Amino acid sequence: MTNTLIKDYLKRLRLPTISTNYLELASDAEKNKASFEDYLCCLLELEIHSREARNRKQRLSEAKFPVLKTLDTFQFEEIPNLDKNLVLKLFKGQYLSKFENIVFIGGQGTGKTHLSLALGIEACNNNKKVKYFSTADLIHQLLEARDEKQLLKFQEQLLKLDLLILDELGLHDSTRAYSEDGSRLLFQVISSRYERASTIITTNLEFDEWNGVFGSQKLTAALLDRITHRCHIINANGESYRFKESMRRKKKGQDNT
Repeated sequence: MTNTLIKDYLKRLRLPTISTNYLELASDAEKNKASFEDYLCCLLELEIHSREARNRKQRLSEAKFPVLKTLDTFQFEEIPNLDKNLVLKLFKGQYLSKFENIVFIGGQGTGKTHLSLALGIEACNNNKKVKYFSTADLIHQLLEARDEKQLLKFQEQLLKLDLLILDELGLHDSTRAYSEDGSRLLFQVISSRYERASTIITTNLEFDEWNGVFGSQKLTAALLDRITHRCHIINANGESYRFKESMRRKKKGQDNT
């Protein structure tokens, strides 16, 4: 009867890990002559660790990362122009508490997205709310939310994020990329986060090329003013890492034939 009541109370208190483990740990505590305080501390520790793991999994799911990339799999030697010391400093996470932005600039396959995803995952691990978008997809969702009269709600959701990752700004474009309305809505998102939350942007365009993406020189200037103030700008230019990996795999395949 007592065990039934305990399980019921723990269920109502939403302590599933304690409910699963308290009997086994009680037996271990009795065998090792552990104090009641030690037994209770062990139970609470299990519950805390389990809850933190569940919360981390939930944050990672909500972030919508296309793939999971971490710093330990990034090969700095492949991008010698990259400021490794700055990148490692950013992984300490202080930029988030200071509401600083990060802009990765470089050609395709130079690790910009990898590092932005790794920073996003690290932020999730540190209990931060993160969301990943390709820039074009965010603009599409903003326009869709506007048409459905849900724009204000969507903008408020974006503002609550500790870290917003905008990947591949201007990726496919040598001429203007986004509609006038899309550019304006993107500007509103970035502007609203200015000195309130951090944003990471990856792009293959130098800043003087952004006007070709947004069309309006005034809008581009205002956007850059907000992005680059309190910002870490990281040059990732170099030969494509993905291209070099592809060539190495091809050569290895030829050597094995």
